[in-house]
Amino acid sequence: MMSNLWVKVLWVLGLGALMLTGCQKAEVTAGIPTPSPTVSVEMNTPIPIAPLSPTSTTTSAPLELPAVAEGLEGLDIDAFFEASYLRIGKRCPECLTTLGLSAAFGMRDDHLNDMSDAFIRETQALEHAILQLLETYNRDALTPEQRTSYDVYAWYLQDQIRGHEFIYYDYIIRPGVIGYQDNLVQLFTDLHPVSNKQNAEDYVARLWQVETQMQQVVDGLRRRDEIGVRLPRGVLQWVGQNLRRMADSTARTTPFYSAFEGKLQALNNVSAADKEALLQAALEAVEGSVLPGFDALADFVEQQQQRATDDLGVARFPDGEAYYAYLLHHYTTTTLTAGEIHDLGQQELVRIQAEMRTVFEELGYPSSGSLPDLYRRVANDSGFLEGDAILREYEALIAAAAKDIAPAFDLQPQAAVVVIGVPSGGYYIAPAVDGSRPGAFYASNTGSEPVFAMATLAYHEAIPGHHQQIAIAQELPLPFFRKDMSFLGYTEGWALYAERLAWELGFYEDDPYGNLGRLQAEAFRAVRLVVDTGIHVKGWTYTEAVDYMLQNTGMSRGAVESQVWRYITWPGQATAYKTGMLEILNQRQRAMDALGDDFDLRAFHNTILRNGSVPLEILDQIVQEALSAETGK
Repeated sequence: MMSNLWVKVLWVLGLGALMLTGCQKAEVTAGIPTPSPTVSVEMNTPIPIAPLSPTSTTTSAPLELPAVAEGLEGLDIDAFFEASYLRIGKRCPECLTTLGLSAAFGMRDDHLNDMSDAFIRETQALEHAILQLLETYNRDALTPEQRTSYDVYAWYLQDQIRGHEFIYYDYIIRPGVIGYQDNLVQLFTDLHPVSNKQNAEDYVARLWQVETQMQQVVDGLRRRDEIGVRLPRGVLQWVGQNLRRMADSTARTTPFYSAFEGKLQALNNVSAADKEALLQAALEAVEGSVLPGFDALADFVEQQQQRATDDLGVARFPDGEAYYAYLLHHYTTTTLTAGEIHDLGQQELVRIQAEMRTVFEELGYPSSGSLPDLYRRVANDSGFLEGDAILREYEALIAAAAKDIAPAFDLQPQAAVVVIGVPSGGYYIAPAVDGSRPGAFYASNTGSEPVFAMATLAYHEAIPGHHQQIAIAQELPLPFFRKDMSFLGYTEGWALYAERLAWELGFYEDDPYGNLGRLQAEAFRAVRLVVDTGIHVKGWTYTEAVDYMLQNTGMSRGAVESQVWRYITWPGQATAYKTGMLEILNQRQRAMDALGDDFDLRAFHNTILRNGSVPLEILDQIVQEALSAETGK
């Protein structure tokens, strides 16, 4: 999972795409994998792709633009791409900090995002205006590269505008790294630079803004509450306890202060007197702003618990089914309906579980065993690692993958990727564009980690998965917005495709336990299609969702329960992984069918990666254009 502050941006500013965010081993011949016969039929099944909405090519009537869009008219198309997206990007200072681009945008790292209703409405007006301006350009007169940029930008803006009617339907606070409160902590502890006195002063300035931002969050929660959009009672209790724990902390024990103290004391370019003054200022800011902000947020969540119910799906909201349909389109970038996604997940499970059983039989495991029992045995037989040994193993897996993917890739990222141990990991954060911070795979290093599952997670989050794709995208000679945007059907689809690609390249050839880890991970993504739609459309209960997931993945109960809460509180998002993977595989099979012996895997990956993250319908266009150029058809 790619996790960062862009999750927060999605519902705060309406900038949903802004990142400023078969057991039979396939044979590899001259770098070209031959798909397993057991999956070729599935992979040839097209994923429904939404047609681009028609856009005008010219307009003669003058546009009435809001003040927030002034100065964007009359530019050539390349200047318009940069200037308009810069206008959007500046509305998310936390995003710029994460990317290491504040200075490049003429800003400091001293402001938090404005999350007020007025600012959100202003952002929506800006999006409308930018789309209107984009439609004044004659698309047919553009270069092929400009046309692709036009299409990506138009898709993004149209998608944003379709979501405006659901402005208060999403959940702001959620458990774990997908929630506002944890993202805020990570901004201060991991992402905000403290390399000199100015950085430190900016840090303190931001601390003083936490209470105001949290008051804006409470206002947003209240607006949602008035139309019946609130988290289920169990989630509110969980989140509320964590918020109250932070609110009742002493300033010195909060991560806001302790992380700052550690970073500041490590600096050699700040005097002892300045360090003391900055620490005192941070202490006062935590006491005067951070703790009161958490207290106010905890108070509201505790009040909400009195009105909450145990109902789970968003279908219970007014126009909830329309909202969920929008989310499916937004995340998958396809026209698949909830029913089609539900059925697709069940079909994929049949295939994946058959492949699992073949490997189990090869290991001598009983064919009649349940998946939970079989995977408990796999975990025990493959062994466990603890503490720093977990991180060293991940580092070794990533280093080996970086060398072994050469037959499949011409494009390689310049940015490095590091492994960082955290209590609750399993996600990736992109490098800072200015080179100040590498890509980071955050891995859990508390407790024990079953070895059989580690390789697949490393391939998904780092190489050839998220880091391979995202770091390359950042380094491409493309308009900034195309290097920056992330469409989850593509981004998460690529990472899941990367898991399978590692198998095709022979990474699991002598590791049946690791291959079972890969198959479990793929089953996990197929189950998501069934469970997410089950909860939000078909009225599944929490128990039904947990039981289905347990029986069809073999995952532990604790892991399953945590995932089900994720699907409840982040509706639709989890459907992007499998649908995206299948579409990339469909496109690859399409290229193999068209090119025959001339198909080259590296060239295919270049086509997929050299355009950055794009909606799947535009990926379809890109592949078609590449094939037409090569075949003359």
